Amino acid sequence: MRKLWSLAIAVLLSSSVVVAAAGEYTGGKVHAKLASEEIEGDFMTVWANKFSEEMKKWSDGKIDITVYPYGSLGDTRDINELCQLGVVEFVFSDYAWISSFVPQAQALALHYWAPRERFPEALAWVLENGKFMPLLEEKFRKNGLVPLGILYEGWQWITSKKPINEMSDLRGLKLRLMSSKILVENYKAYGASPTPMSYGEVYGGLQTGLIDAQVNPIFADYSMKFFEVQDYFTQIWAEPFVGIPTVNAAFFDALPKNAQEKMRRFWIDAVIPAARWIDERNESDMEKIKKERPTVKFVELTDAQIEPFKEKAKTVYPKYVEMGGADAQNVLDALLQDFASARKALGIRH
Repeated sequence: MRKLWSLAIAVLLSSSVVVAAAGEYTGGKVHAKLASEEIEGDFMTVWANKFSEEMKKWSDGKIDITVYPYGSLGDTRDINELCQLGVVEFVFSDYAWISSFVPQAQALALHYWAPRERFPEALAWVLENGKFMPLLEEKFRKNGLVPLGILYEGWQWITSKKPINEMSDLRGLKLRLMSSKILVENYKAYGASPTPMSYGEVYGGLQTGLIDAQVNPIFADYSMKFFEVQDYFTQIWAEPFVGIPTVNAAFFDALPKNAQEKMRRFWIDAVIPAARWIDERNESDMEKIKKERPTVKFVELTDAQIEPFKEKAKTVYPKYVEMGGADAQNVLDALLQDFASARKALGIRH
């Protein structure tokens, strides 16, 4: 904690807000920091930079947001805490790590709530029309944060050193997950032995046998080189990986309304193009893995193989209500109802 506070003081000293006017933007000159959970060139950092560029252009240079890739300002928990403290104004984190601060966000870590077909379109519909996001914002605000959107980064894959063809193959598997109690409960329900671990420690854990397997989207498996020490990639269609761009509430509320609206609008409008970008990236990285290590096998389980996973996953929903804090049931109900409405509105069947 002492190290984190030293970092906080150092970062605060380099931040400033100066009064000025600029074009459509009516507020002061802002120098802000955005900490990304991912390395340079990966999804969160790329789209954080696009956000920074758009805000700078829109404000005629008055809103200047510097993006810090993974590791620049600490580990994943550190950067979320720095944002909560107001030292870093923005953080782009995933649904699991942010849940350490906002337990209701763990609804997104439950399995098999998301449509496999056209998920980004359904997500965009929910952000525009649903009740889930306003409810989630209430819970974020109680912790000094504001979620600006939710972005899809591809489906999670289980990577392992042995094949996984049915749920029993997970029994006893030492499986690295992000830090979320609900993710742990999900994989415990399947018989695995879940082990939360920092992102930067995963490769070494796999290499030394401290863990047997891990869960991540394809682009992360490639950029972090996990495929070098794993032999099988298995898709059980349980969990879309989503990121939540978040801003410190006090900082955000001090901005002019048009700047707040512009920031929210950017992330809603980004859902579909960002999904196309990451789908292309994941496909490209999968081909690179196959080329660089031809022995790696990719397996997508069939609907029949997945059915036992779905049955077990439903047993975790009541645990979310217990762990999710105030109004967890309302948050979960809104999530499920919003995506049911999105399926109906968009004609999504699967």
